[in-house]
Amino acid sequence: MKVAVVGGGIGGLAAAVAFHQRGWQVEVLERAPEFTEIGAGLSIQPNGLRALQELGLADRVRSAGLADPLAGIRRANGNWLIRNDVDDLKRRFGQWATVHRADLIDLLLSALPARALRPGTEVSQVRPDGTVRHGGTTTADLVVGADGVHSATRRSLWPDIPGPRYVGYTTWRLIAPAHPVTESAETWGSGERFGYVPMPDGRVYCYLMANAPTGTRIGLDELRERFADWHDPIPALLNSAHEVSQHDTYELPELRTFAAGKVALLGDAAHAMTPNLGQGACQALEDAVTLAAAVDELGVRAGLAEYDRTRRPRTQLIARRSRQVAAPAHWTSPPLTALRNAALPRVPSAFFERSITPAYTWTP
Repeated sequence: MKVAVVGGGIGGLAAAVAFHQRGWQVEVLERAPEFTEIGAGLSIQPNGLRALQELGLADRVRSAGLADPLAGIRRANGNWLIRNDVDDLKRRFGQWATVHRADLIDLLLSALPARALRPGTEVSQVRPDGTVRHGGTTTADLVVGADGVHSATRRSLWPDIPGPRYVGYTTWRLIAPAHPVTESAETWGSGERFGYVPMPDGRVYCYLMANAPTGTRIGLDELRERFADWHDPIPALLNSAHEVSQHDTYELPELRTFAAGKVALLGDAAHAMTPNLGQGACQALEDAVTLAAAVDELGVRAGLAEYDRTRRPRTQLIARRSRQVAAPAHWTSPPLTALRNAALPRVPSAFFERSITPAYTWTP
């Protein structure tokens, strides 16, 4: 049996590893000239680590350095809006880890044979019979469309589905040199926010979001000025950074199905979501191990039906929660932000736990 995976990011490579380990012939078609990931840090939450455990790779991620969950959310002046019980979260749900995205790509690549990898291959069309066109032609018993939010696979088989929608804010990511940061936190202002996560090697992964028209481009100098009066260590992290990447933030409308013919959508191609819960990569890892198990054990037709039945409701729920959980951070009305700042510290912790529990409790 052969599987062709369109897209060599985290989800696509995880799917390739899962099928390879089950004895399938694997071919990964990646548009870029090499398999790598520019970007920055990545928080692997307990559900993501369980998916990596299914691939036999979780121990290597853990050995690189475990991490704590988000300590909470603060105001620009440093006062806490929400304070999480970090030890209780780990006790209830499991371990967290932080890695560089490129390191996770390298780990997944190490579990695949070189002959399975076809970089520099841009897919133009995918057909429901398992045919993939890319300058040449690949045929397979199963095609996995893991080619991101602007998926060619999705456009080929679901041409009438609305495309990705801009959510109203843009996102920057950077890695700052080593700083004495001992916990991760996110800070909310008015229509903008800043999060930071210590990495195992002492560096700090930072992410920033701000309301902006699509296509707006803002560089590091302007970001330093914009966040100059926010609480420590935010100004110092920005001042020490050397480069930043920026991407507008998109999500997909809910699809009616993740499968058609011999083709399945996976990761952002199926359910691109806002990064507010940090679940994008974790959900793609879940998709990968679930798809491989279902198809290998039930056959392609029944396996795809089972994959769609189990993954679509879950990922769409997580996407809705992700959209909702950070909406107050992007309010710009002074009365609304004042109400938010007054109300959030008084909300019982159980309210926030209910919003995150579905994400963390998944098991293969």
